[in-house]
Amino acid sequence: MKDMIKRALTRTITVKGPRGRTQQREVPPNQKLIYGIYFAIVSLISLTILETTYIIVMHSFSSEIFAAITLVIGTILGAFFGQKT
Repeated sequence: MKDMIKRALTRTITVKGPRGRTQQREVPPNQKLIYGIYFAIVSLISLTILETTYIIVMHSFSSEIFAAITLVIGTILGAFFGQKT
């Protein structure tokens, strides 16, 4: 799974070489960013399981858990869009 995250966060930049030639180079993401996204995805899965068990057991919806799920999704999307630009 870490390899998929690494491939998704790898940037491709264009570098001017000698005599006006351009080259495409890949810039890998920081290792801390990869582990952070991995932790966020695991947290998202755990929170989703927690929300579904809460709904099954309590027969109601927990807005606090849903807010945490929304926060984690926003963090993951922000990291992906921020890294690609």
